[in-house]
Amino acid sequence: MRSSLKLLATLSGGGQPSKLKKPAVGLEHFIQRKRVLGLWRDIVRALNKIPPSSTKDELRSYARYEFERHRDITDLQHIRYLVSTGKSEFDTMRRYIDEQVAS
Repeated sequence: MRSSLKLLATLSGGGQPSKLKKPAVGLEHFIQRKRVLGLWRDIVRALNKIPPSSTKDELRSYARYEFERHRDITDLQHIRYLVSTGKSEFDTMRRYIDEQVAS
């Protein structure tokens, strides 16, 4: 009976080798991830206000490239720096977007 339980656990995904599972992240990493995702959502929402154009596509591509480029960063100080820098760049971009929407 025990061997059938082991087989069932393996088939249901409970028996995956530990090296295939992602390690748990700490609270601070979780908080920083939330801030990064919040920044991305703010950027996407702002870009959705712009009518379809090549400028909109370029801004979205640039933002996505920057997020993808730094995807594997795990150092908390570096993540904080990148979020801070990203918010500064987004504020500049938002002023440009507001000008585009107003005209």
